[in-house]
Amino acid sequence: MNFTYQSYRELIGLLHNCQYTITSYDRYAEYEKCVIIRHDVDNSLSKALELAELEAETGPEGVKSTFFLLLTSDFYNLFSLHGQKAADGILDCGHEIGLHFDEMRYPHLQGNMDAIREKILQEAGMLSRLTGRPVTKVSMHRPGRTMLNADLKIPGMVNTYGSEFFRDFKYLSDSRRNWRETPEEVIEKQSFKRLQILIHPFWYHTKEKDAAVCIKEFVNAANHERYHQLNDNFTRLEEMMGLEELMT
Repeated sequence: MNFTYQSYRELIGLLHNCQYTITSYDRYAEYEKCVIIRHDVDNSLSKALELAELEAETGPEGVKSTFFLLLTSDFYNLFSLHGQKAADGILDCGHEIGLHFDEMRYPHLQGNMDAIREKILQEAGMLSRLTGRPVTKVSMHRPGRTMLNADLKIPGMVNTYGSEFFRDFKYLSDSRRNWRETPEEVIEKQSFKRLQILIHPFWYHTKEKDAAVCIKEFVNAANHERYHQLNDNFTRLEEMMGLEELMT
């Protein structure tokens, strides 16, 4: 599978052709044969919104998925105006927002599952107040072996790495821009009645780009973003530094 928007549309079409119902973490039990699509947003809200809009326009009824957002990202700020607009845009497309939780943000709590559970609930509450919607799903960012084996139960929340979804479903992921199994082959064989597919919006573009190019473009684009952010808050910035002076 290529990492292009067209290839992703074709994957959605294949799921439909093989009679997989695209559903949610709340409603999968209603279907004998289904797929849950989730997106972990590790570094770019803009890419997440692009994919949210593409899904909303794909097929006669669109695609509904769950976007998991970080509250502790070094790359984006959900509490900024840009962050709020991106989150609102995802919701306006009919998708759900869940919490992407980074346990490494709390190194002093490593291995203390009770304390981590409380942090997850705390962050979920903050994200819920931000979005104005209940946040009842959590996915772990770079989960360690202890977390994966814990089958952590969180009151009122779905843990996407819990045994119900991580072991009872066939799990497919494009982490690090690499599919360990070819998703088209798994879907076409129809050996599994329930699928959970993790798609990272960061890797997908109109045209195919390798991982190195994606990363370089992301890093270089940060110069332009920082300049425009500063320009919004700094009078006559161009007198000190012109846009043409940016390193690319």
